[in-house]
Amino acid sequence: MPRIPVTAHISIDADEIEERFVRASGPGGQNVNKVSSAVELRFDVRNSPSLPAAVAAKLERLAGARLTSDGVIVIQAQEYRDQPRNREAALQRLIELIREATFVPKKRKPTKATYASKVRRLEGKAKRSGVKAGRGKPRLD
Repeated sequence: MPRIPVTAHISIDADEIEERFVRASGPGGQNVNKVSSAVELRFDVRNSPSLPAAVAAKLERLAGARLTSDGVIVIQAQEYRDQPRNREAALQRLIELIREATFVPKKRKPTKATYASKVRRLEGKAKRSGVKAGRGKPRLD
């Protein structure tokens, strides 16, 4: 059972991936009618022992329309005329999707405005206020 490395901590078992080969549409000439070069890759997210629960949950959200009601991600690849390249393309798309699900954004640390920045802001507002006040009608005192 070979394992497919996804990240430094996550690898999925090759047996968890199911591939079906179908005839592709598009370029290929007469070959396209004879050879099943397109790949339909299926990966069961909900029943995968390789993925942590948090990653699996995020992966289901990211999969969007590629996710079936049973929790299976279906990826189709038919860009290339030959089956091995389509298999590799579908697998790479799955790996990229899982990597995207493992990404955790950094927490934002709120910072306070410095005293100098507050002073600059207030000086700018006062200057702008003076410019606008100078646009009014002159007063007769």
